[in-house]
Amino acid sequence: MTRPLPGVGRRLAAMLYESLVVFAVLLIGFWLPQAFLSGMGIMLSGKGLWLHVFVLLMGYFVWFWLNGGQTLPMKTWKLRLTGADGTPPRPLQALLRYLAAWPSILLFGIGILWALVDKDRQFLHDRIAGTRIVRTD
Repeated sequence: MTRPLPGVGRRLAAMLYESLVVFAVLLIGFWLPQAFLSGMGIMLSGKGLWLHVFVLLMGYFVWFWLNGGQTLPMKTWKLRLTGADGTPPRPLQALLRYLAAWPSILLFGIGILWALVDKDRQFLHDRIAGTRIVRTD
């Protein structure tokens, strides 16, 4: 049995909610350690700061996708990440989805706009990683 696919609007609403959670993750996992380190006189370069953000968010997203397939906003909006065949995502799929999401979103949202022409309304980074977002209700 295949699960129904959510609409683009539902996934965009979940992304908006996700941005609030990501802000909190960055506040706790990025700003607090940086404030502590700078208090000790240790400063990271600009590249080091970006690497910190990249790894922190990778840990957040990949961990949740591999442990239940849902972040908190995905649970709220009744969405789940699965493999294209409906099985839980494999670690490489979750990592590839995270890596592909960066250019997908940062290049003027081209990966998000992709859903408007995709036959299953999936984002480009889901196509690249062999994953899909399904509804849980």
